[in-house]
Amino acid sequence: MTEKLQKLLNDNFAVRWIALILIALMMFFGYMFVDVMSPLQTLIEQSRGWGPSSFGTYAASEYFLNVCGFLILAGIILDKCGIRFTGTLSASLMVIGATIKYIGVSDAFQTTAFCGWLNSWWVALPGSAKMACLGFMIFGCGCEMAGITVSKSIAKWFKGKEMALAMGVEMAIARLGVFAVLSISPLIANKYGGSVEKPVLFCTILLIIGLINFIVFSLMDRKLDKQLAANAMGSTEDSSDEEFHISDLKAIFTSKMFWIIALLCVLYYSAIFPFQRYATNFLECTLHIPAADAANLFRWFPILAMVLTPFLGSFIDYKGKGASMLMYGALIMIICHLSFAFLLPAFPSKGLALLLIVVLGVSFSLVPASLWPSVPKVIEPKILGSAYSLIFWIQNIGLCFVPKIIGNVLAATNPGIEQARSAATSAIANGELDAAVMHTDPSLMYNYTTCMVIFASFGIIAFIMGIWLKIEDKKKGYGLELPNVVKDNK
Repeated sequence: MTEKLQKLLNDNFAVRWIALILIALMMFFGYMFVDVMSPLQTLIEQSRGWGPSSFGTYAASEYFLNVCGFLILAGIILDKCGIRFTGTLSASLMVIGATIKYIGVSDAFQTTAFCGWLNSWWVALPGSAKMACLGFMIFGCGCEMAGITVSKSIAKWFKGKEMALAMGVEMAIARLGVFAVLSISPLIANKYGGSVEKPVLFCTILLIIGLINFIVFSLMDRKLDKQLAANAMGSTEDSSDEEFHISDLKAIFTSKMFWIIALLCVLYYSAIFPFQRYATNFLECTLHIPAADAANLFRWFPILAMVLTPFLGSFIDYKGKGASMLMYGALIMIICHLSFAFLLPAFPSKGLALLLIVVLGVSFSLVPASLWPSVPKVIEPKILGSAYSLIFWIQNIGLCFVPKIIGNVLAATNPGIEQARSAATSAIANGELDAAVMHTDPSLMYNYTTCMVIFASFGIIAFIMGIWLKIEDKKKGYGLELPNVVKDNK
């Protein structure tokens, strides 16, 4: 066997983990921006006139361009142009989209002629929502492109090492962004007199810092590539004889394991991320508590996921059992959503709500910790970026349509509530009602039972897909139940 000419940069434990922290922080800021307006649903309903349907359209807009094919293009760009170019492009798109969204929700924009023109067509969607949707669509392109770039970056830097642990740590840091923003966003809004724009501005600035972080990582990655080029033991994915070709995509589309993983992914995440958008208002209406209290309660959702995911990743690295964890995670999610649908409304208490939220976080650690490290086991490295992008694309189809569906179902199963809340908002603005009525008057509360049952049904199908995945792995021996770490790799 040919010996290495030099020690690779990623062979150094500290260096490869510094690289991970840099790209993980970019995703941390991205996740903060994704949910910056989730705890502000009631506030934006009052200040900008967004009802459940408008809020659902806004939430769905993040994924619209990705579903239209951008994510497929993103995967090809990643495999053809490399990690550094794609990551810088994705971080830049996040900043551009965030800036447009900030302009859309800003107070100054509401009085402009352009906003008035936006208000004049498709009147069901306010002009501020249209502008916010445009920005969120562009941001969504960058965020999802960043996600597949980070996944391929980790697969490259941690190949034969602690890959699942690294992916788990990255996801934990990203989810810390959800925890942080669900507390920070209402605090900033309240500090500035119920401002919607200030939290969005704060997170936009953080995205700029994330762009700078990735540029620093790119310098490290460039050095690693130079070492790989000079080293006869360079990794397979960087070899000239493994150059990516469009025709290579056929291997992805004809892979049964790819489709099982992709379908499991879209079903599972369709019951998680859209739920996050509505969770604050769900708790507000179910427990009759202020939006700020509901947001502070739900912020604990990612905590156990954040803590457990690295440990679960490490377990998979050294012990395996990835396919089994996918099944357990889906089963826990089913139980939690059914409890949200029937148990919590029957026994409304913050303690029970917190328990269910934290347990749902366990599910949110089991599935991603085992899902993403499974992809490199069934897809060859030179098309790994395209495989991740196609999985994200399929996932985005669900994430695009499900929030809108939930918003429409919520409005349809609560006839007259949206109009009643709109009238109450006007009365509050005129000083005729106390603002507390928005979370204390039962006639103004949305009933989320049907929506929660829909989320649970996604989990049931995901559980079935998990069983199928384990059966196929046992037949074909892909190694999803086997450890990731190569024993002789130091």
